[in-house]
Amino acid sequence: MQLNSFDEWSPLKEVIVGSADNYISHDRELSFDLFFHDNIRENRSFRTEWYYPRLAARGATGPAPEPGRVPIKERYVAELCEDLDGIAKTLESFSVTVHRPITLDRSTVEVATPAWSAAVVPPLNVRDNTLILGDEIIETPPMIRSRYFETQLLKPIFADYFRRGARWTVMPRPMMTDTSFDLSYVRSGTAGGPTEAIEDPRPSPYDVGFEMMFDGAQCLRLGRDVVANVSTANHALACDWLERHLAGRFRIHRVYQLSDSHIDSMVLALRPGTLLVRSAEVMEKLPAPLRTWDHIVAPEPDGDNFPRYDDDDLILTSPFIDLNVFSVDPGTVLVNEACPELIRTLERHGFTAVPVRHRHRRLFGGGFHCFTLDTVRQGGAEDYLR
Repeated sequence: MQLNSFDEWSPLKEVIVGSADNYISHDRELSFDLFFHDNIRENRSFRTEWYYPRLAARGATGPAPEPGRVPIKERYVAELCEDLDGIAKTLESFSVTVHRPITLDRSTVEVATPAWSAAVVPPLNVRDNTLILGDEIIETPPMIRSRYFETQLLKPIFADYFRRGARWTVMPRPMMTDTSFDLSYVRSGTAGGPTEAIEDPRPSPYDVGFEMMFDGAQCLRLGRDVVANVSTANHALACDWLERHLAGRFRIHRVYQLSDSHIDSMVLALRPGTLLVRSAEVMEKLPAPLRTWDHIVAPEPDGDNFPRYDDDDLILTSPFIDLNVFSVDPGTVLVNEACPELIRTLERHGFTAVPVRHRHRRLFGGGFHCFTLDTVRQGGAEDYLR
């Protein structure tokens, strides 16, 4: 089929489901800690460990601590791979064509540019670095260095859609030196911030100042309208680019600091006129037309819904990660089987909630919406906000 995906709920025909094969470690460096800082700081075993830069060590005797790689236990990866296969099989049971990325080769352990190097990770959260708008693939400028070349592992799928007539665009790629990052969000009192403030990023001969850095998961797609979460100057530059590039085809509506970056554990559109939200307060930050939509407030997460982890396991998401559901059609939603409260809530509002296993979402930073990239849906460029 030809690429066609305008919203989050129209009947699904084709989708990409991510891969976790050969996921070995998390690379604790500046871009990683900035991206996950809201959750790392709440993790009792890691919240004081800002591996880079550790400013307290600048005046201390001896070298400052180096960036650290946090190993991931093999059994977690094996179980995640089982769960991803289960998600794919569930979608196939609804007659959806499922595509999978190239498997990351075990020998590929690092990515590098002239400015930096970082450990590589597999293409798991495939929604992050790509935005599908109608008949166009837009590769977005990454926010985490280890994911800089991640969309290369989706290239055979993208190339096939291109041959069928899709547009295929790559947003400007950032240098991602330390001075590329706007640190205002992590310094703000409302964000909580790291234990040690980040004040003096390392200079680089490749510094160019703030750059576009933005994930597709910061967007809520509503036909002709796109709601984009903006929390930093990096996000704002990317939205400037999107507005110019999409002028006349799509309207960009900015919301500010709804979260640190991604929007899909705060609000999801389940069908025209109905939103799933983390709290009623979320509605106040949305564009005025969306505030008139019905909203379902997700129940408070139950601690018993999550596995128990060791102190050295790095938690990357809030307990609200299971709000990150994925719609097969306007009445059918994939929901984590470990969340009976959310399943019952959706069923009370007339949805068919399909329970699917996903155990280690808090260790790998993603739920069903994160792990999927819907490339073909039946819907079109409808005008839902006018």
